[in-house]
Amino acid sequence: MDDQDGFKGLRLTNTLTGRKEDFVPADPDNVRMYVCGPTVYDFAHIGNARPAIVFDVLYRLLRHLYPEPDHRVTYVRNITDVDDKINARAAEEHPDLPLNEAIGKVTATTERQYHEDVAALGCLPPDVEPRATEHIPEMVEMIATLVEDGHAYAAEGHVLFDVKSWKAADGSLAYGKLSRRSLDDMIAGARVEVAPYKRDPMDFVLWKPSSRGEPSWPSPWGEGRPGWHIECSAMAKKHLGETFDIHGGGLDLIFPHHENEIAQSRCANNAERMAKYWVHNGFLQVEGRKMAKSEGNFVTIRELLDGWERLAWPGEVIRFAMLSTHYRQPIDFSRRALEQAATALDGFAPCALAAGGQEPSEEFVEAMLDDLNTPRAIAELHRLQKLAQAEMSSLPDQVSAPKAMDTDERYLPMRKLSAGLNFLGIDIDAYDRSWMERQVNARLSADHKVKADELVAARGVARKAKDFAEADRIRDELDAMGIQLKDAKDPDTGELVTTWEVKR
Repeated sequence: MDDQDGFKGLRLTNTLTGRKEDFVPADPDNVRMYVCGPTVYDFAHIGNARPAIVFDVLYRLLRHLYPEPDHRVTYVRNITDVDDKINARAAEEHPDLPLNEAIGKVTATTERQYHEDVAALGCLPPDVEPRATEHIPEMVEMIATLVEDGHAYAAEGHVLFDVKSWKAADGSLAYGKLSRRSLDDMIAGARVEVAPYKRDPMDFVLWKPSSRGEPSWPSPWGEGRPGWHIECSAMAKKHLGETFDIHGGGLDLIFPHHENEIAQSRCANNAERMAKYWVHNGFLQVEGRKMAKSEGNFVTIRELLDGWERLAWPGEVIRFAMLSTHYRQPIDFSRRALEQAATALDGFAPCALAAGGQEPSEEFVEAMLDDLNTPRAIAELHRLQKLAQAEMSSLPDQVSAPKAMDTDERYLPMRKLSAGLNFLGIDIDAYDRSWMERQVNARLSADHKVKADELVAARGVARKAKDFAEADRIRDELDAMGIQLKDAKDPDTGELVTTWEVKR
């Protein structure tokens, strides 16, 4: 599986070519990946969680394929800490502070929240996490090179990239190859700002003047701040070089962000490519609808962890739900998806058996090598679970035979199951199977139980009196209390018996 070029069986879908390709790093001893990180002005939403989880899994796989000390995998995920949204949030939350001081408070708090949230989802920290504000000199240098080489121009305190200056070898426009859009489509899709200082509507900002009180840095074009796109180009070059292996992010970043990164990086570095493989995860919906505050279905990672739809969901459940859909496919994130993930983990837990140094099954690894096919890998985990369940009844007690658990082949499905889950970033040994029961019981006060019993009894009386309107009213009242009724006939008497439980 490992040849002299560094190919180890991994195939990834490359957005740049539209094909699934063999992953061959430029240097097998130095595999490099850049992923666009958060803009730190608010809690990260579950759409932000998806790339964090997807590229964490890819990072784990790359480290498995190219292990230290012979190899090195460098994962860079940036922090955008200079942005108009940050300025607006800082002014809103800290109106009594100077804007720069307010911005510092917002970005520090939000960055900490992001780290806590993605850690709860089982994501490893990246090797390098550069902040945009710490790389302004590199951005200014890159912009100056673009101006000097005729790919950018200054106008009214702004510096803009001249899109039509970048030509392919045949003289055609080089811009737009990643998104494969026509120029007209790109103009429409970018919702470009109509500004008199632009030579062309598609030209995009590299540097812009700052209003009074806003963050600003000195530059040859006056005090100002960088545009969003140049930030990633400069940080990627600083930490990974002019060209590197993988650039990742969400599908929504292909245009214009990643398209602009390619243009400015290739022109500034006079390089044939920025990254060889462009990998993008699909869109996310919530309960079948596009997530938006106006839709009332905007959900943050923190809300899921602290309590959404009556439950505080463990990070393992959220992560497993995300990985149950292939990363390139759209995902419908819902309570049902979380419940299915919880059911799966509850089933895996008693069948998994940790064993140091155990590798996942060959079928599992093959699935992961096939463009991170996590649904297929999870299907293999379910197969191992069934094998483990079939063996468990005949196995000796685990406490009385600890050494056998590491060597006895009958325990192999259990060890492989645990290894596969760990590979996906889920420590099944640490997973708390009682999380749902504990939360449900915590919501049951003594008074709550008494009232529920009284209402259920009253509903029974109403039904016997054929007062179905009253029975329905009581059911609605119980529903509002979070009580779910279960009606069933007593097998001995044939009478209707009603029981209740707290909704989960």
